[in-house]
Amino acid sequence: MIFSHPLARGSHVFTSKNKDGSEYRVLAIVTTLELDPRSRNYKKPFVEKLSRAAKDYLADSDEVTAFVLMNKPSDWRAHRPDRAAGEP
Repeated sequence: MIFSHPLARGSHVFTSKNKDGSEYRVLAIVTTLELDPRSRNYKKPFVEKLSRAAKDYLADSDEVTAFVLMNKPSDWRAHRPDRAAGEP
């Protein structure tokens, strides 16, 4: 089963390890949504909708146990609280 949602631009399941060496599967969801709640562009209803869809996916999946929402690494930038989102 593949995770698909209109607010997700892509997704992939990765295997991760706990400190004790046990493995678990994580669903990484890439989105263009602003994920920083301190940003002016943060839209809580959309982030919650995508999170609910991911939780539903986890509930129906017997292989994935966690999820993470993220932006494309090329979109990452240092957070500068003294500037509004989108300003240079």
